[in-house]
Amino acid sequence: MQSTDLGNKESGKIWHRKPSPATRDGIIVNIIHNTSDYHPKVLRFLNVAFDGTGDCLIAGDHQGNIYVFDLYGNRFNLVQRTAQACTALAFNLRRKSEFLVALADYSIKCFDTVTKELVSWMRGHESSVFSISVHASGKYAITTSSDTAQLWDLDTFQRKRKLNIRQSVGIQKVFFLPLSNTILSCFKDNSIFAWECDTLFCKYQLPAPPESSSILYKVFAVTRDGRILAAGGKSNHLHLWCLEARQLFRIIQMPTKVRAIRHLEFLPDSFDAGSNQVLGVLSQDGIMRFINIQTCKLLFEIGSLDEGISSSVISPHGRYIASIMENGSLNIYSVQALTQEINKPPLPLVKVIEDLPKNKLSSSDLKMKVTSGRVQQPAKSRGSKIQTRILKQDLTGDFESKKNELPDGLSKKRLQILLKGYGEYPTKYRMFIWRSLLQLPENHTAFSSLIDKGTHVTFLNLQKKYPIKSRKLLRVLQRYVLHVKCLVSFFFNSFQNSGLITLELPRMIINWCQHWFEYFPNPPINILSMIENVLAFHDKELLQHFIDHDITSQLYAWPLLETVFSEVLTREEWLKLFDNIFSNHPSFLLMTVVAYNICSRVPLLNCNLKDDFEVTILVLNRSSSDSPASASGLSSLCFHNNITYLRQTVEDMQAEVDQQRVEDEAWYQKQELLRKAEETRREMLLQEEEKIIQQRQRLAAVKRELKVKEMHLQDAARRRFLKLQQDQQEMELRRLDDEIGRKVYMRDREIAATARDLEMRQLELESQKRLYEKNLTENQAAVAKEMRADADAYRRKVDLEEHMFHKLIEAGETQSQKTQKVIKENLAKAEQACLNTDWQIQSLHKQKCDDLQRNKCYQEVAKLLRENRRKEIKILNAMVEQEAKKWKEAEGKEFCLRSAKKASALSDASRKWFLKQEINAAVEHAENPCHEEEPRFQNEQEDSSCLPRTSHLNDSSEMHPSTQISLNRRAVEWDTTEQNLIQKVRNLRQRLTAQARHRCQTPHLLAA
Repeated sequence: MQSTDLGNKESGKIWHRKPSPATRDGIIVNIIHNTSDYHPKVLRFLNVAFDGTGDCLIAGDHQGNIYVFDLYGNRFNLVQRTAQACTALAFNLRRKSEFLVALADYSIKCFDTVTKELVSWMRGHESSVFSISVHASGKYAITTSSDTAQLWDLDTFQRKRKLNIRQSVGIQKVFFLPLSNTILSCFKDNSIFAWECDTLFCKYQLPAPPESSSILYKVFAVTRDGRILAAGGKSNHLHLWCLEARQLFRIIQMPTKVRAIRHLEFLPDSFDAGSNQVLGVLSQDGIMRFINIQTCKLLFEIGSLDEGISSSVISPHGRYIASIMENGSLNIYSVQALTQEINKPPLPLVKVIEDLPKNKLSSSDLKMKVTSGRVQQPAKSRGSKIQTRILKQDLTGDFESKKNELPDGLSKKRLQILLKGYGEYPTKYRMFIWRSLLQLPENHTAFSSLIDKGTHVTFLNLQKKYPIKSRKLLRVLQRYVLHVKCLVSFFFNSFQNSGLITLELPRMIINWCQHWFEYFPNPPINILSMIENVLAFHDKELLQHFIDHDITSQLYAWPLLETVFSEVLTREEWLKLFDNIFSNHPSFLLMTVVAYNICSRVPLLNCNLKDDFEVTILVLNRSSSDSPASASGLSSLCFHNNITYLRQTVEDMQAEVDQQRVEDEAWYQKQELLRKAEETRREMLLQEEEKIIQQRQRLAAVKRELKVKEMHLQDAARRRFLKLQQDQQEMELRRLDDEIGRKVYMRDREIAATARDLEMRQLELESQKRLYEKNLTENQAAVAKEMRADADAYRRKVDLEEHMFHKLIEAGETQSQKTQKVIKENLAKAEQACLNTDWQIQSLHKQKCDDLQRNKCYQEVAKLLRENRRKEIKILNAMVEQEAKKWKEAEGKEFCLRSAKKASALSDASRKWFLKQEINAAVEHAENPCHEEEPRFQNEQEDSSCLPRTSHLNDSSEMHPSTQISLNRRAVEWDTTEQNLIQKVRNLRQRLTAQARHRCQTPHLLAA
């Protein structure tokens, strides 16, 4: 027994060497599933199911791992992980790659074993599903739980019907009858109902079992043809119901060690036409016993007390049994190995004693004597003894009976008696007996001359017409088919080690295939008519059944004769058959065909179509003894002479020529008879052709009906498929609508979030703007304060100068006080007007410069805001460079400002010095009014060139023209110099303000 551990593998081989199951247990392989984790544990298999072919099975463990085991291809694959235990499985759906699995959450899922994808998900049960039954067509499925059963359409995976019951009465099992349209429902109160699948109309109800053997049914099983229902429960009794008669026809009592029955399963057989006879019974002790329900005999059993079986499933073709053991492993059994002892033929009861090799006896020293006697055989069921013949040798005389004369001292009559007693010849001596019965001449000389000619070119490609795996058999066939073209492969297969005997086998064709080739290439109508006459004599009912269904002897007889039973029998059975054929009259082969049909009459009477006729076990030697020769025309068959080879003498050649002449004369005499027979055959052929035409017409009508039905079915399937596609498209549209709605909702949420972010950004910008405006206002206030301080200093300076100048004027007004007073008033007014005008001009110029600066600043800020996202790094670098340059420029301008302040201080000192000089001169003038007036006036003019506009106090009419022009030019120069200084100071302040503003804007630009 081989053992395979799945482990963590998802695919691999089931067994690594060719399985050889023992007859004792029949186990092909034991499959276990152990995990290789830190704490290893065993994963128990819970359910198993076969597919429709019977070569693949599916199994699931308690963790939801589902494996597919291909017993034909020796492979296993992990097809699904459901993450929960499966409670039921079904693998015989219409789509071969799909399977149904019932899970612990009360749902049913459909998966695909090829794509490993989920096909559908069905819900509706409120308790655990323990049974899944699939219709024979694979279109419907029934899932059963303890409280309800539901009918599903597997094309649309929609629930079609639901069976509800009262809480007091539970459901035991609901399933489809095989190969029918009937649903059988079994309840816990032992009531069993049959329903029509399409209409769910109640067809019948089985009566209650007798009170003497009443048991509560727990498990059920139905034969393949749906006629017998087996039921069992917590008892050792089995009830067999006939569903056609709707009555209990048998009660089987299991052995006393069986106290309860846990599972029932019929074992299919290829030759019982669905009427299964072997029933597997799994009891509480974990042993599954297989019994024959007709003979009530125990055939074999699987499992043991140490290794008990939990559940078991049998493949549809009856070759394998898959059992889940109590330890959680999975065992695969071979039914052929388990039934090998049952199907084994009995041992031969007669042994042949060989002569001593040294004592070679001649034919004159041998004497055969036939006596009767008895040979003890093993006791049979009826306790009878079989009469047989005992062969004894008498070495003192010749043969006593010429009737039994065979070569090698054999007797055909004694061989027949031996064959009748044991049913076959010993395997070791079969070829020797066949050679004796066929009386083959074994002419080795002629055989060698034929073989030396080699292979003909016609048979070089013989393998293409008769493909044979064995190269040895092909060479034998190619060598001997040159000379025996009618020889078939099963004869030289039997004599493959003896080419001479194979070549001499036309003896069989001459005797047992008489009149077969008179209508070649058509079947022998005369032979088939003999078979039909014999069948009419023995079984008129079967022949009438054939006639009613237009089944001719070309269908039920000629295929058996054409292949000589080689396609319906195994090798051992075929050899047994030809043991009897070679030991009897040539008509025995025809009687075998009749016996074969009579023994198969039960399944043949149940067939209504040509395709439904199936083969069955051959039973022989029942019709030959009691069939009169006049009923069938078998008396026309007889043995021909033995095969003889041409002699290498002239006498033999002349005798053959004379015989050929006689045959030619007889041939000419028979031509007229042959012509008449040909006309008769033509008439028969015309009748047969008419029958064939009628059969073809009926077949065409049936094909038309089937075609129309197929078209209707295809149309219905197309409509269902279109509806399914429409539903899927509607589901897809609804999904797309939901997706669009979800995206719109997400977009609205994103827009709202973006709006909120923009509002927060706007607030941040507003706050930054206010902060920048505050900083700008503070900077402007500081600059304005500085300017006001400068202006106040300037005014104080001007006031001081005016005060000193007024003192100078008051000192010079000694002579004409009245004129001086007028001049002072006018000069003061003019000076005040000039001061007011200068202040206004300066104020307007300042406002204009401020406006221009603000406008420029605003433009620069806007430009920076537009370009900050695109040239952030470049602008930042440019700003850093610009800042360095501005600092350098500010330093330069600050230096200029310091120079201007120094120049202004020097100008102030010069003016003060000038005023002091003038005051001194005025004092001197006051003391000496007429002394050096003119030079002083010139010096005054020269010195007054350094004064501002306020120095124009004297009357211009009193001055010389050239002196007036020079004074005006100097005044303009001083005004220009002062304005330039003021403009430079203002520009310097504007640059400093701009730099301070840029410093405040730099973090904002980086953040943006």
